[in-house]
Amino acid sequence: MPASAPPPGTTPATESSTSSRSSAGSVLRGTPVVPGVAYGPAVVATVEVAPQATAAFADRGFPDAESALAAFDEAVAATAEGLSSRAASASGAAAEVLTATAGLAKDKGLRSAVRKRLNADEPLLDALAGAVEQFATVFTQMGGLMAERVTDLRDIERRVTARLVGEPEPGIPVPDEPSVLLAEDLAPADTATLDASTVVALVTERGGPTSHTAIIARQLGIPCVVGAHGVLEVRGGTQLLVDGTTGEITPDPDPETARARVAEAQAAREALERWTGPGRTADGTAVKLLANVADGTSASKAAAGPVEGVGLFRTELSFLGRKEEPSVEEQAEIYASVLEPFAGDRYVVVRTLDAGSDKPIAFATLEGEENPALGVRGLRLSIGNPGLMERQLEGIARAAKSTSTETWVMAPMVATVAEASEFAGLVRGLGLKAGVMVEIPSAALLAHQMLEVVDFLSIGTNDLTQYTMAADRMATDLAHLTDSWQPAVLQLIAITAEAGRQAGKPVGVCGEAAADPVLATALVGMGITSLSMALAAVRPVGAQLAAVTMDTCEAAAEAALSAVDPMAAREAVRAVLAGG
Repeated sequence: MPASAPPPGTTPATESSTSSRSSAGSVLRGTPVVPGVAYGPAVVATVEVAPQATAAFADRGFPDAESALAAFDEAVAATAEGLSSRAASASGAAAEVLTATAGLAKDKGLRSAVRKRLNADEPLLDALAGAVEQFATVFTQMGGLMAERVTDLRDIERRVTARLVGEPEPGIPVPDEPSVLLAEDLAPADTATLDASTVVALVTERGGPTSHTAIIARQLGIPCVVGAHGVLEVRGGTQLLVDGTTGEITPDPDPETARARVAEAQAAREALERWTGPGRTADGTAVKLLANVADGTSASKAAAGPVEGVGLFRTELSFLGRKEEPSVEEQAEIYASVLEPFAGDRYVVVRTLDAGSDKPIAFATLEGEENPALGVRGLRLSIGNPGLMERQLEGIARAAKSTSTETWVMAPMVATVAEASEFAGLVRGLGLKAGVMVEIPSAALLAHQMLEVVDFLSIGTNDLTQYTMAADRMATDLAHLTDSWQPAVLQLIAITAEAGRQAGKPVGVCGEAAADPVLATALVGMGITSLSMALAAVRPVGAQLAAVTMDTCEAAAEAALSAVDPMAAREAVRAVLAGG
């Protein structure tokens, strides 16, 4: 019977059958992003609109360009409304990316490009495809986070096309039984609505370990492997064994062996459910395990879990899709809905507006930047618009006061000590604890000096990895570089953690790396004091830490830092954990 279960780090289900799986010539490999073991039939996602429907629509003429544009506007409005509706029923990262995609569908630049092509007598579907291709080329050339939006653009094109030709919007199939979903890539709109009861694992041929697909899959607790070359050559219905810890996909495995693997992993999963916190190693070293949240709904769910607070509150969700900046009063109300569930002996780390690059905000971000990923984003927005930051901080302070919740505030995209000092002054002036995110290598290299002016640091490993390795996190061919296990990234994390240890101040990790149970042991061994992640990852990480001593964590850190590449680092740490 198809099943899945995520093991905590290294488990017998993962390690005992390595040799038998490695000997199979048909084993496929990708980048593991969400741990778990799953077995079930393959279902291949097809996301194109039926060719016969588009061919029939091509014969439909419009009297003029304005009539064609009106049809485009109607289809876009319906598409955006559908995405917004799905965002309203989602939470966390899923709601965030759905809202952003809805905003992209209504982009004025895209409409202008379509209109220009219509005025040049191009048919409507050709005009739409040409406009999307134009922006996709630009985004790809920009690289960085902007390249990540190409998948969104393609998805919007398919959805608008379907609306125009009168077909249902394309999307992932709904399996009749629990299955393994295979796809070239998945748009956030599709990933956000996956049903974990029918999709037991997700494998994509493209994408990187910090893509939206990976992030949402982790939020849902679905084993996930990305960048698996050749996976689309697998025929639908083929039985697959997916290991989200090693990144291996085995077609037509021995059924008895596969079911035994899943049963062992399920037993490990049940053991995880009995872990209730708080986070600490086997010999009692405390490690705060925190949740990443984006709104009141996700905060309430997280508060019911075994977490000691929130390590990353993404405030930009309340800004996405807004034409005008929310008032201080409105912001305070939104923030209070997140802080309230943690009132008492827990705390919330609020990240100020992380806009720009792949998260444009109509009233804040700049248009026409040549390379937005390296442009005016995050804290840099306040340089030309200081009131934006001041009003947000005032809203946060009001929410903290009204809920009596301990509130820490950190700024994203901080590059210099001067920036950190100025931000800390504003935050402390409102009676709140001030910190900054370490996402830019310069911040890690200056961590000792940063901690002289702020109260804490939080490492955002997704962007730190991307900027350190100069590799777009959505580029499948570069997935081996956008891996948090990269030695250079681990060295920067270790430098930052050591700075915190010497200063006696907390240093946390809030990127996707925090959700990896094996890597978590090495991070704690480096001196990281808190790990913030999707709620679904908390128990696997907590159980893994509870099974090892601090000495083992330090040995794991030494092993990881001595490795020459990500795979060697993973194997070295697993060897340390296996030796216990």
